[in-house]
Amino acid sequence: MDNAGYRQKFIDYLRDEKKMAKNSLEAYGRDVGEFMTFAEGRGNDNVDRLTGTEVVAYLHSLKSMGRSSSTVNRKLASVRAFYNYLMREGVVGSNPATNIKSPKIEKKTVDYLEVADMEKLLATPDDSFKGKRDRAILEVMYATGMRVSEIIETDVIDVNLRMGFITCGISNMAKARIVPLGRPARKALVDYIDNGRDALIKGNSEMEALFVNVNGERITRQGIWKMLREYGTKVGLDRKLTPNIIRNSFAVHMLQNGADLKSLQEMMGHEDISATQVYLSATKNRIKDVYDKSHPRAK
Repeated sequence: MDNAGYRQKFIDYLRDEKKMAKNSLEAYGRDVGEFMTFAEGRGNDNVDRLTGTEVVAYLHSLKSMGRSSSTVNRKLASVRAFYNYLMREGVVGSNPATNIKSPKIEKKTVDYLEVADMEKLLATPDDSFKGKRDRAILEVMYATGMRVSEIIETDVIDVNLRMGFITCGISNMAKARIVPLGRPARKALVDYIDNGRDALIKGNSEMEALFVNVNGERITRQGIWKMLREYGTKVGLDRKLTPNIIRNSFAVHMLQNGADLKSLQEMMGHEDISATQVYLSATKNRIKDVYDKSHPRAK
């Protein structure tokens, strides 16, 4: 079997047995494909014969191109997972990426909005059909911490307004989760569904998507990014507003108000709690600021 065949078998395995989401499948496929292209460029056409030296050379090439440590780590993890699969299938006897150390990642600060800025943002949309939709999107994003991909794929049937929750991650049923909806988010959704969505879908009763664009089609990732950029400018933010900033704001504000890490992990859909722990840095900084301002012997 050629390299492309091994790669496709790997993707099929991740999709069918690991039930991996579409975005993750694309990332793994892309990473493994780039590694194969690199190896083939050096005259190594058979992935079942590559050694750790080839993997190290690949990582060095990524660093020389200016790729960040987190990107290099992700690509190394993809190659490692690929060879674990080949070992499972009996194609190779060992994993050439097993003993290669991942580069250290510098800790990044969490970019989020203060509560006051978040309130300004939520109050910005007008009462037009599009404005009702935008307010509902913003309220749901902030109320749930949902990823932009999850917002896009949500259908009307996934929302239970009577009970006050939304089911997200439906594209990967093994990892789907139910997240509560606060009263403001429920109110915004009711207003959008009753007084905005019908006008936007233009009578298309077969449209399942919860959030649609002005053409009555399922809203896209680009559409949400553009919407957030416009509202971020309107409220005078000093940087571009992104879906991740709102997701971060949800997490930080939850922790600041007493949420426990385990519950937050479940609501955000993190497989590893270490991904949730990064938000603790923001709460620690806030506590330090309060201490510095309040304690008579802080300085």
